[in-house]
Amino acid sequence: MSSVVDKLKIDIQNSKQPIPRHVAIIMDGNGRWAAKRNKPRTAGHEAGVEAVKRVVRAAGEIGLEYLTLYTFSVENWKRPREEVAALMSLLSRTTRREIDELMKNDVKLITTGRIGGLSVARRKVLARAVERTKNNRGLVLNLALNYGGRTEILDAVKSIVNAARAGLIQPSEIDEELFSSFLYTANLPDPDLLIRTSGEQRISNFLLWQTSYTELYIIDALWPDFGRKELFEAIAEYQRRERRFGKIGKGKS
Repeated sequence: MSSVVDKLKIDIQNSKQPIPRHVAIIMDGNGRWAAKRNKPRTAGHEAGVEAVKRVVRAAGEIGLEYLTLYTFSVENWKRPREEVAALMSLLSRTTRREIDELMKNDVKLITTGRIGGLSVARRKVLARAVERTKNNRGLVLNLALNYGGRTEILDAVKSIVNAARAGLIQPSEIDEELFSSFLYTANLPDPDLLIRTSGEQRISNFLLWQTSYTELYIIDALWPDFGRKELFEAIAEYQRRERRFGKIGKGKS
């Protein structure tokens, strides 16, 4: 298997088509993975962490610049209290445990979303990891936490209104570029490729503004089964596509 995946990696690197700068992933299927094995949902989330580690390593290996992972949505607070507590605990434990690995692989950790909605203890753990990795120059790993696409857009609108009231901007100046500068992802390029696991055919309130022209790749594999091979296959598929951004494709009229 490793030789097949290594060949896939070489083909990607030798392709005349660029690899995506920014890949975003909706990590879906932890619960179903656990249910298939008669295990609690928390076991699925633990297995999902291992998938994250595999994908982060592979992303750095292939030369991705940005990787955004849909880690915890604003809607996830509606899950059973015990599951939410387990997810938050897993987030903190994983962040503490993997910080040395991030440093070793030159990964810069950032977060996106309403981070203030997390507990003080969780925020401190994340803040320490972000601070420690801030000077790394490799892959930028963006964790979307307490994130919702509609929430992000509403927060941007409120910020723009406040800026206009303060006389910092004029309504006539508001365009797509300015609006984007008020989003959580102001310092990130829009995703080139959005991957969703578990076969679900929706984007689930994720990066609604940013994915206007993003290539979608949906795979049936549940997130805990996703790894290096699956990531490289998605990138290879991306390289086979022609991105037209509303324009006419080559050789077409």
